[in-house]
Amino acid sequence: MYQDDYKRWMEADLEDADLKPELARIEENDEEIKERFAVALKFGTAGLRGVLGAGTNRMNIYVVRQATQGLANWVKAQGGTQTVAISYDSRIKSDVFAKNAASVLAANGIKVRLYDALMPVPALSFATRYYNCNAGVMVTASHNPAKYNGYKAYGPDGCQMTDDAAAIVYEEIQKTDVLTGAKYMPFAQGVEEGLIRFVGDDCKRALYDAIEDRQVRPGLCKTAGLKLVYSPLNGSGLVPVTQVLKDIGITDITIVPEQEYPNGYFTTCSYPNPEIFEALEKGLNLAKETGADLMLATDPDADRVGIAMKCPDGSYELVSGNEVGVLLLDYICAGRIEKGTMPTNPVAVKSIVSTPLADAVAEHYGVELRSVLTGFKWIGDQIAGLEAAGEVDRFIFGFEESYGYLAGPYVRDKDAIIGSMLICEMAAYYRSIGSSLKQRMEEIYSEYGRYLNKIDSFEFPGLSGMDRMSEIMQGLRDKPLEEIAGYKVVKVTDYKKPEETGLPAANVLIYKLENNETVIVRPSGTEPKIKIYYTTLGKDLAEAQAEKDTLSEALKPIMK
Repeated sequence: MYQDDYKRWMEADLEDADLKPELARIEENDEEIKERFAVALKFGTAGLRGVLGAGTNRMNIYVVRQATQGLANWVKAQGGTQTVAISYDSRIKSDVFAKNAASVLAANGIKVRLYDALMPVPALSFATRYYNCNAGVMVTASHNPAKYNGYKAYGPDGCQMTDDAAAIVYEEIQKTDVLTGAKYMPFAQGVEEGLIRFVGDDCKRALYDAIEDRQVRPGLCKTAGLKLVYSPLNGSGLVPVTQVLKDIGITDITIVPEQEYPNGYFTTCSYPNPEIFEALEKGLNLAKETGADLMLATDPDADRVGIAMKCPDGSYELVSGNEVGVLLLDYICAGRIEKGTMPTNPVAVKSIVSTPLADAVAEHYGVELRSVLTGFKWIGDQIAGLEAAGEVDRFIFGFEESYGYLAGPYVRDKDAIIGSMLICEMAAYYRSIGSSLKQRMEEIYSEYGRYLNKIDSFEFPGLSGMDRMSEIMQGLRDKPLEEIAGYKVVKVTDYKKPEETGLPAANVLIYKLENNETVIVRPSGTEPKIKIYYTTLGKDLAEAQAEKDTLSEALKPIMK
């Protein structure tokens, strides 16, 4: 079957000049042909994500057109404005895929609002809401290596698409022939006919205003003298992040020169993910040279932000997503109480795999902290619930341990623009009172206890990888762990049982140990990986790390 598909692609008049040479190169290689054609990229709530190239199991204009036809069929059944917003990042072919998606939608009579230059995830979520769209499309593979691209689909609320909607779109995709099934009109024709229009400056400015309105201490940054090093990691953050920072008064910004401008090859770091040291290394070196107070980096689609803070001894320390989340929660709560801007019955939201330290901080300030499934759409869902009840102002902050933050209801996905603004404001504030981020983090630990949050990630590549992941998870359910590294398991929470958790079903297991530590096992929703999240406690960092290492060693044999 896959050989037949391969021959059909070889015989077709393919518009993308990169595809035919690739297909010719693998002509005699059954394994390579099978890998590209035996399966198709599956469309889920995170849309599509895959390696660039030829075939149904690759990201190319035909797979994008097919997916967009499926989306168009769903939109046409929705009523409403019959409009879709589209944005894209700096990845290879992102602009091409965005225009192809726009062309398919226009051919279906659906109006398009497309950004005229690359813009990040939060800008797409904002435009979807601003123009009352039926859906949104963000062309990105987030922080994956350069050979990947992807297609994130959003619902009318600016959240990533729901399971139900994604299932309908996937059904429509399967009815659409990948090479010939999508309706299509040339992009220029769509513009001429008024079906494709660019996002206006009014929408862009409204996004910046919405973000800047969420300053905790307005005006503070104009006089604090914060010295910043920033890297957009060759992605889409450069324009929006620097615009907002300059608007609030942060002007001493040194951009990492090799990572300043869009470059989908990410030549300075193979994995443009602000969670890892290699991505921040050039920025760190520049921070040391310039004596910056803070170094921050946003990922290619600018929905995540990672930082390194200057310590009192002059060294720089990378800060985990959990620690930044806790610092921001603490700063927002204390600042809004001080300024008299804290709403009645405030609500913050975090994912179930994020640090329990946030619960302790929220309790201290009298904030209701809700825990939701992993995936920022669940945080967006909580905001939507508050909005429906006429109480959207109660939402003050949401975060995930994977460097995603949001401090307002203006978008429904993680936002590295507001994350960058608030981190800088927070650093500027502590600087202005003779303190620092490092000092405040240590004060939080001394007040609430030394929590350590670490993740181990196990990869299962190849066609059999997903099967092996399923076997491991099923094995843990069939034979529940009674102890880990000698510590008795006092409670197992299986998130596949919504009747027990009160949340939608998810493939997550949480083990509570007798020493109050937790271990969470969760397969990734977008990559062939199983992640294990550890929360350990100790009188100091070394003791908490030793606890983590002990638990980690005990679980490694299961992940083979």
